[in-house]
Amino acid sequence: MDSRNAPPPENAVVLFSGQDVSNWTTRDGKPAGWKVAGDMPESTGQAKGNSGVFLQGRYEIQVLDSYGWERPGMGDCGAIYNQFAPLVNACRAAMEWQTYDVAFRAPRAGDSGPSLTVVHNGQVIHNNVQLPGTTGATIDEDILQPGPLLVQDHRDLVAYRNIWIVELPEEASETYEPH
Repeated sequence: MDSRNAPPPENAVVLFSGQDVSNWTTRDGKPAGWKVAGDMPESTGQAKGNSGVFLQGRYEIQVLDSYGWERPGMGDCGAIYNQFAPLVNACRAAMEWQTYDVAFRAPRAGDSGPSLTVVHNGQVIHNNVQLPGTTGATIDEDILQPGPLLVQDHRDLVAYRNIWIVELPEEASETYEPH
C-alpha cells in the first residue's frame, strides 16, 4: 500500500490535516503564521526545505531534500540530528510527497533513555536506535517530563500534507489469546 495516501488509523489524533494551522503555535505561543498552499523551493543544500520534527520537544528528526545524495550524514534527511545518519537515503525527488513513520519510546525513570525506529518512504532508516541524549535546539533537558511534537523550520519553505499521532501501550500483552 502506498502510505502517502493512507488515511490515519481510527485511533489517531490528527494534528494537521493539510487544511488548517489554527491549532499550531510558535514556541512562544503565538500563531504559527504558516500558509496552507502548494509550493516548493528552488534552492539547494540546507536551504532546500530545511526543517525538522522534534519528538517530545527534545529529539529532532531532520527533514531536508537530500534526494540523490549517495551517503547522507547526521544533518541530512532522516538523520537523528547530529547523532545518527540514516541507514539509507530514502528520499524521493523534489515535488514528490515524502512519508515518515516513527515509533518513539520516551525515556522512563530508571531507564536507559529514549529509542526510536524511523521508516522513511517505506524503508527503515533507523531501527530501534537508542538515543544518547537530546539533540540541539530542545525546549529543555527534563527528559522525564512530557513534551510537545514540534515542527521547525529555518525560514525555508517546507510543505506538510498531514501529521497524526497514535499513542501506543507501554507494553504488549504477555498472554496468548487464540482467535
